[in-house]
Amino acid sequence: MFIFRIRQNYKEFKRYLKIFAVLIRYGFEDIVDKISDKLKFKYFILWRRFIKKEQEEVKRLSTAERVRLVLEELGPTFIKFGQILSCRPDLLPPEFIKEFSKLRDEVPPFPFEKVKEIVETQLKKPLNELFSYFEKKPLAAGSVAQVHRAKTKNGEEVVVKVQRPGIKELIEIDLHILYDLASLLERRFPEIKYYEPTKIVEEFAKALRKELDFIREGRNIERFRACFKDEPRIHFPKVYWDLTSSRVLTMEYIKGIKLSEIDGQTGVKIDKKTIALIGADFILKEIFECHFFHADPHPGNIFILNNNVIAFIDFGMVGILDDVMVDWIIKILKAILDKDIDLLIKAILSLNIASAPSDIITFRAELFDFLERYYGVPLKDLDINNLVNEFLEIMRKYRVRFPPSLVLMFRALVIHEGIGRTLYPEFNMIEHIKPYIKKLLLKKFDLSKQCKKFSLFLEDSALLLRELPSDLREIFLKLKKDDLGIKFEHQGLEKFIHQLDRASNRLSFAMITAALVIGSSIVFQTQAGPKLFGYPLLGFAGFILASLFGIKLLIEILKSGKF
Repeated sequence: MFIFRIRQNYKEFKRYLKIFAVLIRYGFEDIVDKISDKLKFKYFILWRRFIKKEQEEVKRLSTAERVRLVLEELGPTFIKFGQILSCRPDLLPPEFIKEFSKLRDEVPPFPFEKVKEIVETQLKKPLNELFSYFEKKPLAAGSVAQVHRAKTKNGEEVVVKVQRPGIKELIEIDLHILYDLASLLERRFPEIKYYEPTKIVEEFAKALRKELDFIREGRNIERFRACFKDEPRIHFPKVYWDLTSSRVLTMEYIKGIKLSEIDGQTGVKIDKKTIALIGADFILKEIFECHFFHADPHPGNIFILNNNVIAFIDFGMVGILDDVMVDWIIKILKAILDKDIDLLIKAILSLNIASAPSDIITFRAELFDFLERYYGVPLKDLDINNLVNEFLEIMRKYRVRFPPSLVLMFRALVIHEGIGRTLYPEFNMIEHIKPYIKKLLLKKFDLSKQCKKFSLFLEDSALLLRELPSDLREIFLKLKKDDLGIKFEHQGLEKFIHQLDRASNRLSFAMITAALVIGSSIVFQTQAGPKLFGYPLLGFAGFILASLFGIKLLIEILKSGKF
């Protein structure tokens, strides 16, 4: 275990140096100075003066562009982090969202020998016993995995997704470093503390670890297949579970045309209007009925099959919505469509995971202005992309934060509308949403559902009334015995205690120094004890020690910036 720890620490150390070098190259030396000092790396990055020479060419770039280039150069984990942040307009300004949306994780493929080794190790059989045919050249290669065409022993055409070797170890090292850096940024840069960088990294780590588990991805596909089993216009690939493991996913090969490539196809009959309408029905059903949605529905992940059937691939990133969030979405959309400012504010604050806006009057006024701009506008003229982006921009301005899955849902909705408008310029997502919301509101007030909710309420009330007498009796007994205690938990005092501790240490240090000076002066005055060069040895040693302590104390005060 000790040897492993040394090896792990060495790898992290090398990775830190790489990160610092890239940050300095793109002009973020101030950040490096603040965090490297805390991590005790300051003396290991003396090569910064050589890196600084390369900064001139990046000075003309914006901060958002430079951050994107940093993420690209640092590799898979940081690229994925940027891609996930590009889905968070509630956290980042538009210029960062735009830049992070450009991040791509296309990398050179890894050798077929490694592919063969991973497949055989994971599935515990030779490759020729598992497949009748396995194409050596990959269909696509990404930072996490690459995909190969193959045929099963039954002759069925499949694709095999194989995880990149060593990627899990690299990602874990990067996640650990990202968490450390987020913690330091949170402490060293108070202005970004509100965004809770550590929580963002925790959410990202959770999502990325899920994406690395191909069994989970297979289950996501199965869940979509079950939800859309009665929908012939939507197709999801079949998963071959006997040829699947945590690092190998085998699924049906989709024979179709990528949505991103349909304009370049000739001799293929595709009804773009039909596809746009099917796509709208799909996202509304997955959000409001399945409560489970494809969180990365860009055109490269969508295929068009015969008879205008839509097929989806890549299910590593999905979103899950519970009943509370779905009800919240319905309330928000209803409030916007009905221009109900009170309902809108009530719904927003009910799901806000941060503190409520301090200036609630201005917040209300800005939301009212937002509703005024869109109320009464014909549905065909409403652009859900602008509507969602403006809404999230107001939320970001007033530091209102929503659960990540909700923001992912907004993004998926915007992407689908964008695809729909590209295929069919007259397409409008709002026209589909309004009748859907009305239908869901009627369904919400269904008599059988209300009876079920009422029965649950009666059960909870009966339980409360049954337990209340004994609970009250216990409270009164504790009061009678003087045994009732109240637990207090202080919050936000850690920094104050730390500063108080430092101040008391400095005071003690100063007192010891003063005592040494006074004691040494007395020894010099009395000429007591052994002599050195005609001076008392103890007094001489005391003055030297007091001088060292005094210099040390002065350096600490100067470093703190508070003289």
